[in-house]
Amino acid sequence: MGDFDQAQQWFEKLIKLTQHDTNSLDYAAAQSGLAGVFHEQGKYDKAEPLYKRALAITEKALGENHPSMAAILNNLALLYKKQGEYAKAEPLYKRDLAITEKDLGENHPSVAATLNNLANLYRTQGEYAKAVPLYKRALAITEKTLGENHPSVAATLNNLANSYRTQGEYAKAEPLYKRSLVITEKALGENHPSVATTLNNLAELYKIQGEYAKAEPLYNRALAITEKALGENHPDVATTLNNLANLYRTLGEYAKAEPLYNRALAITEKALGENHPSVATTLNNLAGLYKEQGEYAKAVPLYKRALNILHKTFPKGHPNIDIVESNYEMLKNKK
Repeated sequence: MGDFDQAQQWFEKLIKLTQHDTNSLDYAAAQSGLAGVFHEQGKYDKAEPLYKRALAITEKALGENHPSMAAILNNLALLYKKQGEYAKAEPLYKRDLAITEKDLGENHPSVAATLNNLANLYRTQGEYAKAVPLYKRALAITEKTLGENHPSVAATLNNLANSYRTQGEYAKAEPLYKRSLVITEKALGENHPSVATTLNNLAELYKIQGEYAKAEPLYNRALAITEKALGENHPDVATTLNNLANLYRTLGEYAKAEPLYNRALAITEKALGENHPSVATTLNNLAGLYKEQGEYAKAVPLYKRALNILHKTFPKGHPNIDIVESNYEMLKNKK
């Protein structure tokens, strides 16, 4: 938690130094910076009012269509997306897109980045018919402006492939992941964290199709890359541990899965704090492992703790809450 604490103190100090003029852009930047720290920690309730204040100050000082507005709109939209407040996120992304197109032109890489973000929002809601054309437009812009082998092209290929994967269009997804992997390895090196992201996605594709023997080595390679590049206690390591543990759980190899979930839990708690949504994800996974083995007494308190975290973080009716709640309700009387 040291890095977050340090950053928080720094931005709080900056707020004090600039609060003599609460309409200044420096004060807005300090508010936005502190919001970013809370955002990273999953403290969405603390981040939201700070982003809104920064947005209001910037709007008043520079006008509602100033390019400086785009970044704050994007951050606030992402915050709402993470909270499952999709109806609040969409108009912000659209406004960000309009500002960026007007400022930089319709075929600028920054426009592609915003298209990707808006498409991700639609994908999360299962609105693939809206997401796919945006990804395709982002891909065309990026290929044209940055070249076909640029890492940003790889990132968009990944997103488009994720969309196809979620729709069950596996034959469309696989070649996109593979092309993304080749680009990323060539552009950034075989041991770059972005390579691990694509490996994770491709492994997930194989896992869904029951091709476990293809998935496992990819997860293991992703894990090795992430540990080496980011350190053994980075949140991205926990993500891959979760994925690999999920694979073993699917195979019924519970003895292999359990230590991975426990390690993922320890990393996430330490890196992001005990009440971060990612902690709830791992608790839910570990509880599921115990449930499948009939160890209900171990599963129930984990579901309960996951629920407590999610209720603090997300609005009522968020899909993550519904999933964990149904798991908890099913088991709480079986102890």
